[in-house]
Amino acid sequence: MAEQENPLQKIITKCWEDEGFKERLLADPAATLAAEGVQIPDGVTVNVAVDAADVRTLVIPLPPTAGLSDAELDGISAGKDADGCFWVTSID
Repeated sequence: MAEQENPLQKIITKCWEDEGFKERLLADPAATLAAEGVQIPDGVTVNVAVDAADVRTLVIPLPPTAGLSDAELDGISAGKDADGCFWVTSID
């Protein structure tokens, strides 16, 4: 079975390759993500942070009991990239 690419990893790669795209993502995350096919639920705000050589961002997600049903939990994917950074995304 072929490994499925994380949609957010595609976004990150595009940011590395296209400075204009990264600037659009920083200026208007929801619209930029929507244009890339990533659905953001109504009422949800997306914050984007850019790491630097001497700054790393740690995001603490909501605990699993924070209103997520079993079906919603089944639709979440997490992983670790080559730099050891963790990501969490919806896989619906």
